[in-house]
Amino acid sequence: MNLPVLEIGNKQFNSRLILGTGKYPSLDTALQSIEYSQTEMVTVAIRRLQKDIHSTQEKNLIQSLDWDKLWLLPNTAGSKTAEDAIRMALLGREFAKQIGQEDNNFVKLEVIPDPKYLLPDPIGTLKAADYLVRAGFTVLPYINADPVLASHLEDLGCATLMPLGSPIGSGQGLKNSYNISLIIENSKIPVIVDAGIRTPSQAAEVMEMGASAVLLNTAVAKSLDPVNMAYAMAKGVEGGRLAYCAGSMSTAQYAKPSSPSTGLFL
Repeated sequence: MNLPVLEIGNKQFNSRLILGTGKYPSLDTALQSIEYSQTEMVTVAIRRLQKDIHSTQEKNLIQSLDWDKLWLLPNTAGSKTAEDAIRMALLGREFAKQIGQEDNNFVKLEVIPDPKYLLPDPIGTLKAADYLVRAGFTVLPYINADPVLASHLEDLGCATLMPLGSPIGSGQGLKNSYNISLIIENSKIPVIVDAGIRTPSQAAEVMEMGASAVLLNTAVAKSLDPVNMAYAMAKGVEGGRLAYCAGSMSTAQYAKPSSPSTGLFL
């Protein structure tokens, strides 16, 4: 069955799973996981590339990936202020040009001042998003599952909304299901659930709710078998989207027989 493509900005994607590039036990495992996930977009923390550009696993991974098949999503992870995030976004755009993606203006916007809980700063995110949208970026903002904030960011011109399911790397699943459902219901742009998803069933659940895509990293990279987990996540996302498009049956208070009760031979 052919599903509608995912449209973000001026790009179209067949896969609705976006994969991170950090925390893998080895470069080879990362490469295989990305391949088996069938993703068409990977996200890379620009700050990590800047710290030690000659030796990080992310740098080696970047050099090993086929950028004719994958789209780079630079992210501003590690930015504590709007100004810092803007600087990282500008560096990310230049880095995209270095790998041949001249028209890549994508940025996953993260402004996170708190090192303990790693919750995004709504005010800093709004400030940075406003600047970056006006600067021609395709902005994918990472936010708390706040429907009011989501509406403001959509009004600013962001390309997607990326509410967290639960805190980054926690594996707690969908702690914010109700608010995420409100964001999905009221948004006219794609809603990509980011952070907290641990299992393929959780990925499928959020897709069944009507989310446009899922972004994850730790759930794959820190699993016992990242390659197979990447494949399982791809199937969970695909199955959830198929179920959403097919439309689930309505619930009933009482049991109903699955076989007809008329026309039977007694």
